[in-house]
Order: sequence, then structure tokens, then C-alpha cells
Amino acid sequence: MKNTQRENATNLSRRKFVVGSAAAGGGLALGFNLPFGVERAAAQSVGAGSAEVNAWVVVKPDDTCVIRIARAEMGQGTHTGLAQLVAEELACDWNKVAIEPITAGQNLARKRVWRDMATGGSRGIRGSQDYVRQGGAAARMMLLQAAANQWNVPVSEVTVADGVITHAASGRSTSYGKVAAAAAKLTPPDPKSIQLKSPKDWKIAGKPMKRLDTADKLNGSKVYSIDLKLPGMVYAAVKACPVYGGKLVSWDESKVSRMPGFSGVIQVDDATVAVVANTWWRAKSALDALPIKWDEGPNAKESSATIAARLREGLTSSDAFADIDVGDAPKAIADASKKVEAVYSTPFLSHACMEPMNCTVRITADKAEVWMPSQNAEASLAALSTASGLPLAKCEAYNHTLGGGFGRRGGTQDFVRQAVAIGKRYPGIPVKMIWSREEDQAHDFYRPISQCKLSAGLDQGGNLVGLHIRVSGQSINAYLAPHNIKDGKDRRQLQGLWTQPGDAQIGYTIPNLRTEYAMRNTHVPVGPWRGVNTNQNGLYLECFIDEVARAAGKDPLEFRRALMKNHPKHLGVLNAAAEKGGWGKPLPAGVHRGIAQFMGYGSYVAAVAEVTVKGDEVKVHRMVLATNCGHAVNPATIAAQVEGSVCYGFDSLQSEISVQNGRAAELNYHTYPIARLAQLPKVETVIAPTYDFWGGVGEPTICVVAPAILNAILAATGKPVRTLPLKNHGLKIV
Repeated sequence: MKNTQRENATNLSRRKFVVGSAAAGGGLALGFNLPFGVERAAAQSVGAGSAEVNAWVVVKPDDTCVIRIARAEMGQGTHTGLAQLVAEELACDWNKVAIEPITAGQNLARKRVWRDMATGGSRGIRGSQDYVRQGGAAARMMLLQAAANQWNVPVSEVTVADGVITHAASGRSTSYGKVAAAAAKLTPPDPKSIQLKSPKDWKIAGKPMKRLDTADKLNGSKVYSIDLKLPGMVYAAVKACPVYGGKLVSWDESKVSRMPGFSGVIQVDDATVAVVANTWWRAKSALDALPIKWDEGPNAKESSATIAARLREGLTSSDAFADIDVGDAPKAIADASKKVEAVYSTPFLSHACMEPMNCTVRITADKAEVWMPSQNAEASLAALSTASGLPLAKCEAYNHTLGGGFGRRGGTQDFVRQAVAIGKRYPGIPVKMIWSREEDQAHDFYRPISQCKLSAGLDQGGNLVGLHIRVSGQSINAYLAPHNIKDGKDRRQLQGLWTQPGDAQIGYTIPNLRTEYAMRNTHVPVGPWRGVNTNQNGLYLECFIDEVARAAGKDPLEFRRALMKNHPKHLGVLNAAAEKGGWGKPLPAGVHRGIAQFMGYGSYVAAVAEVTVKGDEVKVHRMVLATNCGHAVNPATIAAQVEGSVCYGFDSLQSEISVQNGRAAELNYHTYPIARLAQLPKVETVIAPTYDFWGGVGEPTICVVAPAILNAILAATGKPVRTLPLKNHGLKIV
């Protein structure tokens, strides 16, 4: 499998071509009214009589404003948030707003007028807010101009509210639906002339509007990719060598060829075999019965123990690189009145998406189509083109709402390549490939494993004078994007421990600070996992800060505050969480608080947890989480994302992917537990926007969930939990 994954960079080069063609086009290209040039999904038809004012806005005769969205939706509310931003500038009636996802082929055919289609790194809104708002504003200006032209009055005398255009001087009014056709014929305004509204004047954006994608989920009409049905469809189940880096040697088709619905056995790549049948369950049943011979290779000797030993060696090795080196941390610690040292570790984690990897393809001699749940439809289109051998212009990718993404369905696109390899053997016939839950767990791109050694020095007054952090672990870039490693140094693995302001800055000022990373890669495939490296690094730093505060004999909150005088936004969310969480106020007997703060994806976050520990049972009663994401587009969605972050934080406390005989040991939810509703606490969200930057929402808060809970456990027991999952310490969340 490893060799297959190494080909990712080659397969993604086709996506680079797509991106490069967009850069060559340049500009916003508002109202670029060329035909799509590609087949449009039936669900995307806006109906007869509608007028495309520009690429972002289509207006129907009944005044419905259809807003086109390029980013993926995986439950995080991106589609609604982006629609709010466009609708705000459009000044339409929110009750008459609909959304229309566009395809990667449409975007390419129109010189990427909708720009980036990737949704990851909590950039769905913050990465496109400026140009989508410009699209809405430009459409409004064109609609107003069309009305002014109709009335033969200066456009400066025309106003609009909720999609109703008014000329006060003459008492005339009209609606967007009545002037849209005329507006579509106008020359779009110069983007430089567009003035966007100040957030303080927002009426639609900034408000907790109801999601636009809820109804069909509730009534069961939502069609996820795994639900898709096409005429004449056949189904494929796949199985890859369970040991990463192993190979497929042979199989005996004769043992399953007479099973019901059986169609054939296909070698997908050098490590993967598929069975095709007339239903997926029949395909899976035949695959389970298929005698397969694997060459597991030398990696079959690897285990969690051998990997842990490799990481442990990296904590004291001489090959680590220093990312931050302020003052002389080793000397300051050596000369300090009191020294504190600890080693923490976090395991591999699976994305555990509710919807396992799946993909449907239809390949002919001159057309390749893919239906998939993807965080990056352009990457899917590029993978389809490369794997099918057809040019991009003859390919189309229809994206569906994702049943969970969390970083798994981004750049790797292994599910698309596998489906295409199978589909090429069935020309003209739709082939739906679905991974079993076990396959999904066994061949994830896991959150990287790592260990961290931290050392601190305190002066006689209990002040932190030196901090030394050494992370030893696997590199995502080394596995998926080696071109991002500069001079052998991978700063990505120290995310959240950077001194540069902006995306993931450390929130403390320490006179002597050294952060290091020792790369220790394994044969296990790794990739972005919701929150990526801020989760591990936030746990390491924030749990250790509590240990240092205890050694100094100081309150954890006050100890942090003293280090944060030069970090007002970090301090702001810390104070907000502490105030709402009642820090310092009496608690019921046996209940203890923990606190943590961190920064990731451009946003500042903090958490307070209230926890009881009785014997081996840990009960989290309440969590208060504060977020400053700069601008808050939809407070209700932000609160929902924070609540989801708590779930993922709980997963990180109780789950792991261990390695036995070179393969993943936890292959379903009974051995890889995810958060249950009964375990989850009361969650209170404090949104504290400062309205001076654009930060992310989907990922940042996860990084403070686990350390806040672990610090509460420390307060309750006096014993730090330095390795996860909790079961390794005889603890369980109830």
C-alpha cells in the first residue's frame, strides 16, 4: 500500500494544473457568462426563466435567489455561512434563498470563476469570504442598475431591502425577479469599485440563521454518495493488504465465481483486490470468501512497541531541528531553582467517518464521471483524469454532502483512484465501490503518532524562566507532501507552538524558549485529522503548564495570565472561559475544574472542564468553551461546531489505533469507541469575536478539550495523565 500512497504527489499534479489554469485566468470574472460546457446534474438545474446575474447569483422569476457554492459541505454549515455572506451583500430576502453546489468541471470550464473548491483547514469561509461577498455585492449593483435603467433614473436614487428595489422619489418599486434578465445583460462592475459592508451593519451575516441543508436530512430525502443509484449499476467491495506496504500475490476466483450475483475479481493496484457483483453485500460476501495470498513484507514485524521505541529515541537524539530558540532554554532550566520534566505521548487515531469511503464512476471512451463525497472536488477531478487517462475537459466530478470528512477525504483521493481502476473494466456501466467499516478503519490516513518531552525551570518566586519542548513523531508532509519539507525541517508538526502571529501562535511569552522536532516516520500512513497537530501540541503544552503551575504552587489560571500579557487575544478567550466557567468559585464535593487555552487555524480558544473521578470512572459534567474567530458569520453554527469539537476531543481521550503485526488492530466501533451521547457533558459556548480578522471554526476548539479534562483529572487525583488513551491508566469516561 505504501508505494501506492507515494504516488499521491503525481496524481495531485493534475490538480495543480487545474489551479494553475485558474491563476492564469486571474481576477474575479464576475458575470463570465460562457456555457458550462459540461453536463449538469439534474439537481442543480435552476429552472426555466431564471437569470444568471453573475457566477454567484441566479435569480428566479419568483424572486428566489439561488446562490452558487463551490466549497464542500460535511455537516459544518459552510454552505449556509457562505450563502449568508453573499445574501448580505446581495440584500435579498433570506427567506427566498436557495443554494446550488457547482461541479469541478463547471469551475474548470469557466476558468475557475468560483476559485478554490477545497474545504479543509477550517478555511471554508475564511478562505473565500472576500470574493464571495464581492460576488453578492456585484450582483446587487447590477440589479439596481437594471431597475434604474428601466425607470430612467440615476442609480444613486435607487435603494433595495429584502430584494425589493424602490425609487422613493416616484414611489415605484420592483423586485429582483422582474429585473434579473436585464441585469444579466449588463457589464459587471469593476471589482475595485465594490465596497463591502462593514460587519457592524450586517443583517443576515452575523446572525444565527437556520441551516439551509437541514430539511432533507430530517425527512430522509438527502442522497449521500453512498446512497446514489444509477440505472444498470454494479457494486464493488475492496480489500487491501492488511499490512501497510504489503503486496497482493494471488487469489482463487474459482472459489467464489458461483456465488449469487458474482461478476468478477479485479486487481485494483499492487496491494488491492476487488470483487464486483449485482449488490454490494453480495460483492462483500464473495470478497470475504475469496482465498487471497498476501506478501506482507518486512513491515509485518512492526508493532506499537517498536514504533514507541523509535519515537522515544527521538526525544534525546542529536538530529532534531530547533524551530524556536529564544534565549538559552537549556541553560536557564539547568540553573533554575526548581526543574520540572515530563514525557507525554498520543497515539494514532482514525477519522472514523460515519460514511465509509465510497465512490461511483462511469467510464466510457470519451467521458469519465465520478460521484463522490470529497473535501476537494478539484482533486477528485484531477484523480479521475489521471486514473482514467482522459483529459480534464472530458471528465466531471459530482460532489455530494459528506457523511463526515475531518481531513480524510481531502488530497489523497485513494477512493477515487480505486473506483476508476475498477470502472475501467466495466465501460459505460456505473460502478459503485464501497469500503466496509473494517476496510475504512484498516486503511485510513491516521492522525500521526508522537511523543513529547518538556522541561521547565522556575525561579525562587515560582516564575517560569525557561521552557524546552521536543516533539518526536511522524510527519504528515513526509508521507503526503515531501515538497513542503524545507531543508529537512518540517514545521507543520509544531503547529500551535509557533511564535509568528497569525495562524497558530503560542500564547505565552517565556524569556528562554526552545521548541524542537525530531522526525521519526513509520510505515503507517498518516494524514490530516480534524485539528491536525494543534491537538497533540495543545495537549502537551497545556497539560505541562498545569504541572509547572502546581510545582510553582500557583493557581493554573493565574500562572497562565502572568505569561500572557503580550498576547491579549489569547488572554481574552482564557478570561472569557474562566469567567463563564466560574473559575475559583465553589464546586460540589468531588467535582474539580481544569483549564486550557491554545490557538489554531487563525482562532483563539480556551476551555474549562468540570470533572469527577470515582475509582476508574471519569465523568465530565460541564464544559465551557470560548472562541474568538474574529468575525462570527453564524453564531448558531459556531456553537454547533464547538459541540462537535467536544465529541472529537472525547474520541482522542478514549480511542487509539494500535499496531500489531504491522497492521491496525482496531477495525470497528466496538474496539475503537467514539463519543456516546450519554458520555457528553453540558456544553456552553462563549463566542467572543473581536471583528478584526477571519479565523476558522471547525477545528480550533478540539485542541483545548482533552487538556482541560486531563487538567481536571490532575486536580482531582494529583496524578498527571501523560499518555493516551485513558484506558492505559485504568480510566474510562462514563
